[in-house]
Amino acid sequence: MNSRRSLETAMKRKLSNPKIVVIGGGTGSYTLLSDLKHVTNEITALVTMADDGGSTGVLRDQYGVLPPGDVRQCLVALSNSSEQIRSLFNFRFGEGSMDGHSFGNLFLTAVEQMTQDFGEAIALASKILNITGKVVPITLDNTHLFMLDDNKEIKGEYKIGNSTFSGKSKPDFRLHPHAWINPIAKKAILDADAIIIAPGNFYGSIIPALIVDGVADALSKTKAIKIQITNLVTKPGQTDGWDVAEYVSEVERFIGKNTIDYVIYNTKKPSALMLKQYAKEKEYPVTYISKEFSKKTYKTIGANILDLKIPKKNKNDKIERTLIRHDSKKISKVIMDILSSKSIVDKYIKRAYK
Repeated sequence: MNSRRSLETAMKRKLSNPKIVVIGGGTGSYTLLSDLKHVTNEITALVTMADDGGSTGVLRDQYGVLPPGDVRQCLVALSNSSEQIRSLFNFRFGEGSMDGHSFGNLFLTAVEQMTQDFGEAIALASKILNITGKVVPITLDNTHLFMLDDNKEIKGEYKIGNSTFSGKSKPDFRLHPHAWINPIAKKAILDADAIIIAPGNFYGSIIPALIVDGVADALSKTKAIKIQITNLVTKPGQTDGWDVAEYVSEVERFIGKNTIDYVIYNTKKPSALMLKQYAKEKEYPVTYISKEFSKKTYKTIGANILDLKIPKKNKNDKIERTLIRHDSKKISKVIMDILSSKSIVDKYIKRAYK
């Protein structure tokens, strides 16, 4: 009994500065990391490595480097440097031969070319930006995403993320050349207290990270609490009509059934003007249907996690960015409430005594 009480005290202490791993890429991960860095310094961003759109795609084609774009966004999100330094890494050229490129992407590419080591590039950028935690590529293999939809194969994360699917069945995905999990990423998953699957471009950012060989296995073996944050709106031609349960079901198709422990979804309705603007593009809020969850092994938590501020658009950005976004502070609070609850402490103890 005393050992159990000691373990409970240790677990509560541990969860005051939990080891949190965020899996994803793009705006979704950026949003989560920008506030989670204030609640724990034990944070690791595991970044998808199949991005091939915009500046990143050009640099991959011209120099054969690993994709810097999502890594740069995560580095800036975790940065404790001055606003000027953060803005510098996000600065995007608007004309000439560097049109569309961000300074941070060019910096990471230059260091990788100089050292032949993408890890060195991340380490140097991490030092300059004075980040909390770590940014880790989920794989170190130079790979591309392929999708097979109704016997039609499409290559490239950006192209897939912006394609209209046949809808006849769920598409199949693979990475080529074959991609193995980065050993550092695997260790982060196995050592974590909580693993967050970030929202974002579902088939363009989230799935490419989850299908890296070894990720599903590590998620099945870790004792961490697995939390999925669902998207705010559906994507036309890909996730039309999906509710919260559908998003979780599709994630577990790739990482294994009954892997997710908690699901966080939004309950706040966007403004009528914003909804009208999105409806023009056939994008609609992701719904929650309570009867869908009576037999699920995970627990759903609804909360107002909507950011009511409209983000500023970078005039030199060649890629359209979403306007309806998650609020990082609101999500962080929900995550920490989950991790500090008695049920979570009890769950840790039960796993420790297995």
